Amino acid sequence: MNNIRTINYIKQVKYSFVLKFLTIGCSFLSIPIMIKYLGTELYGIWSTLLSITSWIVLMDFGIGNGLKNKVVESLALNSRILARKYISTSYIIIGFVSISLILFIVLISQFIPWQKVFNTNLLSNDEITKVVNITFIFISLNFWVSLINQVFNGLQKTSLVNLNQFLSNFIILVSVYALYKTTSQSFHKLAFLYGLSLVLPNIILSIWFYRKNSLLIPRPLDFSLKKAKEIISLGTKFFIIQIAVIIIFTTDKILITQLFEPAKVAEYEVVFKLFSIVILIHSLISAPLWPAYADAYHKKDFKWISTNIKKQLSLFFYLILLTLTLLITAKFIISLWVGADFNVETGLLIVMGIFTIVSTWNNIFAFFINATNQLNIQIITSLIAIVINIPLSIFIVKFFNTDSYGIVIGTIISLMFFAILGPIQTYKIIRGNLNVE
Repeated sequence: MNNIRTINYIKQVKYSFVLKFLTIGCSFLSIPIMIKYLGTELYGIWSTLLSITSWIVLMDFGIGNGLKNKVVESLALNSRILARKYISTSYIIIGFVSISLILFIVLISQFIPWQKVFNTNLLSNDEITKVVNITFIFISLNFWVSLINQVFNGLQKTSLVNLNQFLSNFIILVSVYALYKTTSQSFHKLAFLYGLSLVLPNIILSIWFYRKNSLLIPRPLDFSLKKAKEIISLGTKFFIIQIAVIIIFTTDKILITQLFEPAKVAEYEVVFKLFSIVILIHSLISAPLWPAYADAYHKKDFKWISTNIKKQLSLFFYLILLTLTLLITAKFIISLWVGADFNVETGLLIVMGIFTIVSTWNNIFAFFINATNQLNIQIITSLIAIVINIPLSIFIVKFFNTDSYGIVIGTIISLMFFAILGPIQTYKIIRGNLNVE
């Protein structure tokens, strides 16, 4: 069985690499076009808006990740009927939340002083409200239809998630290029096409997948209150972790907007995108391991788990070398990519490199621990990160009078608690079960 699991894992990684390479290409090509189309300040506002909307992910209360683990568990028991009940229940819960969210956003957005939120007078409050509504509505809809990705993950078909992301980024690239060539600057048109690019691939892949796997098609009659309680109970733990992830990975841009200016967000975004190559490469290799770890865990194949974590640690060394290479060549790459007149602080590059290494290290252990549902240590370290991240980042900037890189230093410190405890917990889980074997 572990041979079949390994073969599938390698296949998913190979397909994912090709698709992610294409996705990164689309993303890298679209950023300079967006900056030229919107201008640096407006692009900074757009980037900050996307950071704010990413908080919608929290509204699933961890149900997506809970569904992923429950699908793996059901299939490990050879029960597709049980998997369908979890899938149906999750779709109904998230559908209700998504519709409620849209109504809530449309009602309150007109009362929010968006110019103050984004620290700009470049657009009127009404213009920003229109863009916010369009973006939030589409992302709320996508929040529902993107549940198909968790089904793909649960079936250990993570390459299909990467196919989804590629289609979305390709549509964004084509749309932005068309806008740049055919229309004058239009923030709301960009928001509409961006939203459409998120929703459309999920709908297309959902129709394709459920036609091929009719036994898993969500059915309203399969909704189960018992299954809902199970998913929500597990999902609540993931929910706390998701809050920490969102705070750590999105509030940086909001803080930069408030403490500096939107143009500084553009600098941060470009540097983050560059170093995210390392995180993306590791994610491509590691993401298929989450459901594979879960499958092995439920089948008590801890030798397979131990072997693959050791391989991850060997890979980590090469990812450090890649990060250092990017750090040395970053200014040259950015000048070719965005333009020679786009200035980047050396301090931001160094700190972002450290952030990348720490994030990659954490992910090695988080993917395994997530698969086991033993989330208490992650919850504790996540709560600590939630409490200290924002005030610590502000303190570092104010007290040490740093540039925007001070905010990233605060984020790195917030990540260090799990960087220490995650490996210890992983060792205890594997060592304890290997001894039992």
